[in-house]
Amino acid sequence: MKKIFVLFFIFSILLTACANASPLNLPVTDSVTASPSTLTEIQLPAGYGVRGSWFELYFTNPNSPLASQKTGGIDGPLVKAIDSARLSIDVAIYSFSLNSIRDALLRAHDRGVQVRIVMESDNLDRTDPQRLKEAGIPMLGDRREGLMHDKFVVIDGSEVWMGSMNFTDTGGYADNNNLIRIRSVKMAENYTKEFNEMFVDDKFGDNIIAETPNPRVTIDDTPIDVYFAPDDNVQANFIELVNNAMHSIYFMAFSFTADEIGAAVRARAQEGVTVAGVMETEQINSNIGTEFDLFQQAGLDVFRDGNEGQMHHKAMVIDESIVIFGSYNFTNAAETRNDENLLVIYNKDIAAQFVAEFQRVYAQAQLR
Repeated sequence: MKKIFVLFFIFSILLTACANASPLNLPVTDSVTASPSTLTEIQLPAGYGVRGSWFELYFTNPNSPLASQKTGGIDGPLVKAIDSARLSIDVAIYSFSLNSIRDALLRAHDRGVQVRIVMESDNLDRTDPQRLKEAGIPMLGDRREGLMHDKFVVIDGSEVWMGSMNFTDTGGYADNNNLIRIRSVKMAENYTKEFNEMFVDDKFGDNIIAETPNPRVTIDDTPIDVYFAPDDNVQANFIELVNNAMHSIYFMAFSFTADEIGAAVRARAQEGVTVAGVMETEQINSNIGTEFDLFQQAGLDVFRDGNEGQMHHKAMVIDESIVIFGSYNFTNAAETRNDENLLVIYNKDIAAQFVAEFQRVYAQAQLR
């Protein structure tokens, strides 16, 4: 029995080492190493975080021992921001069951902050949305076949929180997700405009006119392109970025069925660009027309994810200097039917953080 225990202990150590290992053959370009990160680490018991001059960037950590307790995760900083709100909070969220954010919104409402919520109608009958509605917080569902798939919050017209994370227990603690806080009045203006199109004008999906006030926002010399689907022709711009990749393309895709994007990625691989990716296993198994098989046939380093929860990122890093991410899955439904948002950030430090997250997810996928 003692011998079996020792062997099991050694095996556990090896698994942990592999899970923390960096992906094989993922080169770091000279341009990235020449620009040391100026970010400050944010300590989270069940997540990863960094702070820059105008943003905070977070990733979930489903492997944390505290994840099962649903505490210490990346919902914590968002709760603090909601608790600091003085005037207004606008929330567009696909699904909602995270008590910490629910309670923070109730506290904000009780102290007189204007709280408004837009949700996917199919998820409105969950317990937490009903609690908010019963408290008198105005809430609107999309009431249509396409999905209100956004995940963003605008606070006091001065900051935006967005990313891939739904406000659910699994989204914050079981799934791989990202969340960014951007302090910018112009960025907030963009997201407030999109929110009002849904909440005030009652326009969802393709019943929207492209009216983003600031389609490109530059903050401290970092350009950020802002897209909302289906009104902003996201896929064409996405493909242009892929076509311009010179060195590397790393992606984490919950769902990847967009043929044009997949073809563009494979074309760059044929030209010598390093391509590696991780895709959510359940989506690979259930999707019709998944790009996974074509990536495998092309001999690319694209793996099924190794997380028991969902690999829920929708992110791509190009040349370790450009990051594409948001609620937008790499699908035609995201392009033509759903309400989605997407940012393209041209910043090497932020890109390096997404590469680090990719390395964690990729290493775990290799163990599958």
